[in-house]
Amino acid sequence: MKLSLSVSAAGFALLGACGVASAASVIAPADLVAPIADYKIYVAGEVDALVKATHDFTEAVKAGDLAKAQALYAPTRVHYERIEPVADQFSDLDKSIDVRADDFAAKEADPNFTGFHRIEYGLYAKKSTDALGPLADKLLADVTELQSRIQGLTLPPGKVVGGAAELVEEIAKTKISGEEDRYSRTDLWDFKANVDGARQIVSLLQPLTSKANAKLQTRLDDNFTKVEAILTKYSTAGDGFESYDALSKKDRTALRGPVTALAEDLSKLRGVLGVK
Repeated sequence: MKLSLSVSAAGFALLGACGVASAASVIAPADLVAPIADYKIYVAGEVDALVKATHDFTEAVKAGDLAKAQALYAPTRVHYERIEPVADQFSDLDKSIDVRADDFAAKEADPNFTGFHRIEYGLYAKKSTDALGPLADKLLADVTELQSRIQGLTLPPGKVVGGAAELVEEIAKTKISGEEDRYSRTDLWDFKANVDGARQIVSLLQPLTSKANAKLQTRLDDNFTKVEAILTKYSTAGDGFESYDALSKKDRTALRGPVTALAEDLSKLRGVLGVK
């Protein structure tokens, strides 16, 4: 994907219009240009990887190769989960790609239930690829459309900075209950992808955060380390993870605390960096 990352004086003005606080902040709007541009490169790389991985995944589904499709499900989704705050700006595509059965009165039987989780239901609950071909084609078309839309997307600083908190808050508020990948139990893959996406944003902003509030940056680094260490306990060979069912209630509670602490600190980033 080719990206135009040149920043003119008008570009600096756009950053201000998109919600960068000016007078009171120690961070000037121009300081955010480089990290926002670098983040767009990261997002572009992830969406490119998503399209390629989805192609391979959906080909396995259409070929009726249940074992291969199951093996590719979780590693394909991680590319979406890392950039979810950007992807969900396109609500029509986000609903089509990542909707859950709970959003429909007829649950899994609703014809409007599509995307990753509908295919997941077939692969894991039904243990079959039957009738999943059209759903696979739609999923690939949707992620390809996402790739096209992201190419021309302007990323407001507030959305990028706030996206780090969104990613981790989603784990703490909903995903840790196990509702995300309820058929495959590959939830830990999504947790790690969300943490990776948040970590990328924080890493790009690190020089600015350290300048504005060094103590917050230190806490963020420490909390990321704690959460990542817990997730590593459940990792398997080949960069995978155990089934979420393998975690006891005590294990999930032990994970919730550090995730919540990380989310709370991430929620302070926008204020510290002066973006709205």
